[in-house]
Amino acid sequence: MVVTQVQTGATSLVRQLGQYDVEYVFGLCGHTNIAVLNALEGSAIPFLTARHEQVAAHAADGYARMSGKPGVLLLHVGPGLTNATTGVATAAADSIPMVVITGDVPSYYHGRHPHQEINAHADAEQGAIFRPFVKRVWNVQRVEDLLRFLERAFWTAISGRPGPVLLNVPMDMFSRPLPDHADHSFPLPADIAQPGLDPGAATAIVTALAESSKPLIYAGGGVRSLRARRALVELAEHFDLPIAHSLMGKGRVADDHPLVIGMLGFWGSDFANAYAREADLILALGTRFAETDSNSWDPRFGILVPPTRLIQIDLDPSEIGRNYPVSPGAVADVDRALPDLVETARARSEGVSRPDLRAEIAEMRNAVWENMHSRGAVDDFPLAPERILEDLRTELPAETILVTDVGWNKNGVAQRYQLPGDGTFVTPGGFSTMGYGPAAAIGVKLARPGHPVVALIGDGAMSSQLSAIPTAVEHGINIIWVVMNNSAYGTIAGLQQSHYGTDYGCVFKDPNDEPYTPDFAGIASACGALGTRIETADQLRGAVRDALNADRPTLIDAPMTNEPVPTPGHWNISDIYQGAF
Repeated sequence: MVVTQVQTGATSLVRQLGQYDVEYVFGLCGHTNIAVLNALEGSAIPFLTARHEQVAAHAADGYARMSGKPGVLLLHVGPGLTNATTGVATAAADSIPMVVITGDVPSYYHGRHPHQEINAHADAEQGAIFRPFVKRVWNVQRVEDLLRFLERAFWTAISGRPGPVLLNVPMDMFSRPLPDHADHSFPLPADIAQPGLDPGAATAIVTALAESSKPLIYAGGGVRSLRARRALVELAEHFDLPIAHSLMGKGRVADDHPLVIGMLGFWGSDFANAYAREADLILALGTRFAETDSNSWDPRFGILVPPTRLIQIDLDPSEIGRNYPVSPGAVADVDRALPDLVETARARSEGVSRPDLRAEIAEMRNAVWENMHSRGAVDDFPLAPERILEDLRTELPAETILVTDVGWNKNGVAQRYQLPGDGTFVTPGGFSTMGYGPAAAIGVKLARPGHPVVALIGDGAMSSQLSAIPTAVEHGINIIWVVMNNSAYGTIAGLQQSHYGTDYGCVFKDPNDEPYTPDFAGIASACGALGTRIETADQLRGAVRDALNADRPTLIDAPMTNEPVPTPGHWNISDIYQGAF
């Protein structure tokens, strides 16, 4: 007699994940999702268990950013889901595809207040917590719908403007047998035909670039693929167009390219901000003009539209003209639109040459790098932040992927770190989430195992996400954490000091009012990682070399002076603190 194995919701879900070429599932166990873990154990898909759901979410985010595939996150009901909220919202703010699958209370106990049900002010609707930031929530009410909803979840996460989605599954649906008529695959579409530019729009944009006297390309995080980056460089070189970038656009074109003028906004450069204000035409590519990149949209400091003409290309129609009027706007995938523009530009035999501009850019950029090198050569201890960044830049291979948290390690790197052409910069831009870096580096390394991955973390952020260390050790993920340790929430302490003359509540002190820091190197060593604390200025480079050659995750604790990140642009909070509304 032949015994046919009954397919349950859990086994069918895992089988379909395999058909979607899912490489990893990130998450944490709970009584509502262990049926899925049981199915995963017999599959080819590893489960990357974390010690906290926020760690799992950030790791899934890092993996998605580097692989181009959705990060898959498996959560438990109630506190499992709420612990991951910050990580999923971070992915949403940066348009990162993620499929979140969470167990829920049994369907037949819905609304009866069973164990861990969220029901204080709503009728057991835990998906409502995610609704403000995910693209869609599906609540599975019949096991027959599980696979169809899973296909819709993946499609929604990757199509249009990417982002997270939530598939909420009552735990009994994972254990229910799948009826024969529902036990079949729901394949994803073979390709996503994202919109490009129609020929008329491409011609109009290229003509405007050619005829403009002081044009500027503004590249955002929407410039993703290697093909688009190459097309961006070719378009810029054809018309000798200077390239500014947003925070998320850092590294889309190498910092040493002669047309790159740097970052706009609060933490941009005086030159880039001034050039953007004086430009007569700005071509904005895949950017939403966030407040940080736009000097709080203040016409005294930010771009002036009008009289500057703004052409904006973005995949999300809601972003076109949201912060500045456009003329024209084009709804298109920048990864397709840029090659369309290059093809149209090639058809114009004439290019444009602006040798004086290149010389001006070189003079400005060289001044930035020379200042960075000078500050980075100081042997004072604790280390100046520039010294930490310069030592890293000197020792790290060109193909290193830098993952940052927030503070000096994000804004300082974006502004003053000369990223090599082969380098990559990963940062939490839209949500600016403290605690992102320690775990995001785990996912980045899984997606790019052949690249060194270095996470630059403040001590405040490292304290909040220490569970990333045993997670990396347990799974043998060899990343390097560099803790830029100033015993403070440095950026906020600097703001408070400059406006109120105090740093109360923003610095770490022991009962004797002395600076306090945990022994991060000791904690790392206790977890099985290699832990090193820098005691003199000349030790950091050697520690970095040792970390690159280590056979396990490494944490380097680098004591640092508490200095504010240079802020050449304007941030409206200064007006608020001063009462100048």
